[in-house]
Amino acid sequence: MSDQPPPAPQLKSDAYAVLRNRDLRVYLTGRLIAIIGQQMFAMALGWEIYERTRSALALGFVGLTQVIPMLICTLPAGHFADLYNRKRIIVLTTLILAAVNLALAGISAAQAPVLLIYLCLIVTGMAKTFLWAASASFLPQLVERKDLSRAVTWSSTTFQIGSITGPAAGGIVLHFTQHAAWIYVLNAVAAVVCSLLVNRVRLHQVAVIAEKFSFKTLLTGFSFVFTNRIILGIITLDMFAVLLGGATALLPVYAKEILHVGPYGLGLLQAALPVGAIFCSFFLAHRPPLQKAGPTLLWAVTGFGLATIVFGLSQQFWLSFAMLMVCGLTDNVSVVVRHTLVQLLTPNEKRGRVSAVNNLFIGTSNELGEVESGTVAHWFGPALGNTIATGAMIAVVSGGVGTIVVVLAVAWLWPEIRRYGRLDGS
Repeated sequence: MSDQPPPAPQLKSDAYAVLRNRDLRVYLTGRLIAIIGQQMFAMALGWEIYERTRSALALGFVGLTQVIPMLICTLPAGHFADLYNRKRIIVLTTLILAAVNLALAGISAAQAPVLLIYLCLIVTGMAKTFLWAASASFLPQLVERKDLSRAVTWSSTTFQIGSITGPAAGGIVLHFTQHAAWIYVLNAVAAVVCSLLVNRVRLHQVAVIAEKFSFKTLLTGFSFVFTNRIILGIITLDMFAVLLGGATALLPVYAKEILHVGPYGLGLLQAALPVGAIFCSFFLAHRPPLQKAGPTLLWAVTGFGLATIVFGLSQQFWLSFAMLMVCGLTDNVSVVVRHTLVQLLTPNEKRGRVSAVNNLFIGTSNELGEVESGTVAHWFGPALGNTIATGAMIAVVSGGVGTIVVVLAVAWLWPEIRRYGRLDGS
């Protein structure tokens, strides 16, 4: 007879157990409503600015008004998220966004100068920077460590659902009203509802050590990121994957010049990424937390790069659609692993500042990735006597290859990531 004790029974994974947490459920509901409103807003904003200016450069200024406030406000936003009540910061900044949207509605209805729209967008960018730092570090306080990866998965699911339903709802409203002002009003209402729901979260803020406001404390987030090799490695991996592998900026070129599917096909291509991400979210939610998170992250980003390459070469619509779904799926794995590890490996009293740094790197890489794709497409297209379609294909394929090279470099420079195991906080 063996003296070994019987193996412990394996508990069946319950994908929805974490949603029985009342506070998390209320928070995610508010987040979903806010995301739908924000996606409606983004679609209507681009439509109005282009209708009024007929300028692609004017559209580019929209991204600039988001990046500049992020660069200026990231450090104080992270410090505030660690020093003050995060729930109150979320509520306050959301109400500021509501007020700015009402101002935009008035500007739009009066056909006031476009410059006023950009000024409102700068205020919006500042408020969002403080909001993102507080909300990213707020989520871990709502669940136990072992449930964090699943909470992140459901949070990602709400974002992807909002990314699909928001533009569709905005398009319907815009079709019937023919005026963006109504969408700005609806986004303001969504922001108010979100703030009311978040205010109902019964969380008691975990006490943190109040640090004196100084340049040194502002840099704490950067210092922590650069001294924690795993966090630095995964942020670097995600940042360069987004910078090099993003094909979304060139989707209009693919729809018109390569796949010949027109606006309707472009809408489907844009929906493919969040659809793939939603499938991934439900798959991850119905499985136990990842047991080999590091290797899974590396393989996911590799898959993202490979799917980008195939998309770049494809001239068949449904193959292109499928590859974009794979990009969305693999990118969602990266998002869940990165966000979970950043929160798990960061002490609560530093989460706001570290989250702000994380948002800065990923947010700016999104904007710069679009610039990179457009620049490469321009130089290898008309500048060399080829078509813009050829330039777009070269840009996308080279970005996918660059993503895979980055994975190999990160795996070599940060071997800790290759060895990182369970994503349940153990």
